[in-house]
Amino acid sequence: MAHSAVSPTQVAGDPPAGQKPRADDAAKAPEKPRADDAAKAPEKARPAASAQSPRSRYITRPLAALAPLVFGSALAVALLIGWLNRDEGHLTPDSGLGYWLGIAGGSAMLLLLIYPLRKRVRLLRTFGKVTFWFRLHMILGLVGPALVLFHSNFKLGSLNSNAALIAMLIVAGSGIIGRYLYGKIHFGLYGRKAHVKEILTDADALKRLLGDGLPGADHIVERLDAFTKLVMSPPKGVAASFMLAIRTRVTRWRLLADARRFVVTEGRRLKWSRRARRQRASAVEEVMTLHFAAVKKAAAFAFYERLFALWHVAHLPLFFLLVFAAIIHVVAVHFY
Repeated sequence: MAHSAVSPTQVAGDPPAGQKPRADDAAKAPEKPRADDAAKAPEKARPAASAQSPRSRYITRPLAALAPLVFGSALAVALLIGWLNRDEGHLTPDSGLGYWLGIAGGSAMLLLLIYPLRKRVRLLRTFGKVTFWFRLHMILGLVGPALVLFHSNFKLGSLNSNAALIAMLIVAGSGIIGRYLYGKIHFGLYGRKAHVKEILTDADALKRLLGDGLPGADHIVERLDAFTKLVMSPPKGVAASFMLAIRTRVTRWRLLADARRFVVTEGRRLKWSRRARRQRASAVEEVMTLHFAAVKKAAAFAFYERLFALWHVAHLPLFFLLVFAAIIHVVAVHFY
């Protein structure tokens, strides 16, 4: 009876050459890798599709923040130069470039109305995206007052012009405060509005990502849960809020330090290279920092949402007060 030969390169358990695999062999599921095997290969990237979305919401992108920083710095430098040269007589509000700077600044502030109208008037919803008009709204809200300051040559004038100038500065300052509050209850610079449950879900996803990327770190995950309960507990009184803020910072610092030590200890036990230990420690620190950011955003969400609602009630009347003062100023200048 002839026996079929098995080649040296044939994997054990495979059918001999020329023989079809049996149905029961094909039905056998491949053996799952053990957690220890996964821990011994820190360089391999693990799929984290479920955590990509929450990570992207809390990661600060330097390039995305560069444009506003450059724009704000350039505007501040221009205002400083204008202030230092206010007595040189280069600009006058009544004629020449100074006059047209006032026209341009007033027109820019009138264009600020496009953004709220774009959100409320159905006919205008087809013109561009809301994010574009929001960016333009913020840019004009800074450029317009800056042009008016150059128009006034950084000096006070008549009663009606002073009233318009003060109203403009109040509205501009209110807009900056509103932009800060907006960022506290939205995802990103131009993102959609957040919700507490959604933020806490992001925090849980980041916590699971930490557990998947660092086997054996159950005690760190448990301490993250305790940290979440600590931050989410509402303090009673100003002193309690102050003490909670200090305790939160200390707990965050200790958790990060313990996580770094754990990575070093586990890396030495599993014989990771020094580079692998550094990479894993950096990845764990990043995930924990994002988790802290999500929990902090969720804890302060109700407070900032309330402040934003109050700001919204006050900002619109201030803007219409500015429009009224500007109209009086224009009429007084051209007809009296």
